[in-house]
Amino acid sequence: MLKRIVIALVLLYGLGFAAFAIRLPKAPRAIGPVGGIVALTGGGSRLDVAVALFEKGKGERLLISGVFPQTTKKELKTLAHGKKRFDCCVDLGYAAENTFGNAKEAAAWARFHHYKSILLVTSRYHMPRSVAEFRDVMPGVTVIPYPVDAETGKDFASKIRALKVLHSEYAKFIAVTFLTATGLEPGLDQDKSATDSDTAS
Repeated sequence: MLKRIVIALVLLYGLGFAAFAIRLPKAPRAIGPVGGIVALTGGGSRLDVAVALFEKGKGERLLISGVFPQTTKKELKTLAHGKKRFDCCVDLGYAAENTFGNAKEAAAWARFHHYKSILLVTSRYHMPRSVAEFRDVMPGVTVIPYPVDAETGKDFASKIRALKVLHSEYAKFIAVTFLTATGLEPGLDQDKSATDSDTAS
């Protein structure tokens, strides 16, 4: 009996993981009006994509959340190829140490600027959990996902690493779903460098 229960749970977990991977969001073809853009530092081309969207006129302001304490705005402008709007309308968030911290930082920023909608830019694998945590702390704000594909190699080892990261995100997504439903703070990724390869620094 116990063996059957274990097998059933493993199968259920595996099917859930497959569904999670298949249903990862894709970037929208068109973006309507949004109050602001929030970009989470980390792997992939998150900052490049967010800044490019912002410089094309999307959003009133851009918040880059999770910036390394020693990083300056000038350095980030160069790194992300910022232009005219970067100087006046980009805010850097230094307080966040994990995704839940990003969400709280963004919620305070959105309240301050009276935004009712934000465009959230992060890696595709990271998006489901990010959206869940952001929507939990800012229920009055519409969170529009704009996922960015993570940069991975084509060799076997790189694919295995990408699969491990995806599996880790799935496990965290399940935990976040449970924790937010019970009113607890997630805080599952205290060390963002464990899964993100090029955090702004």
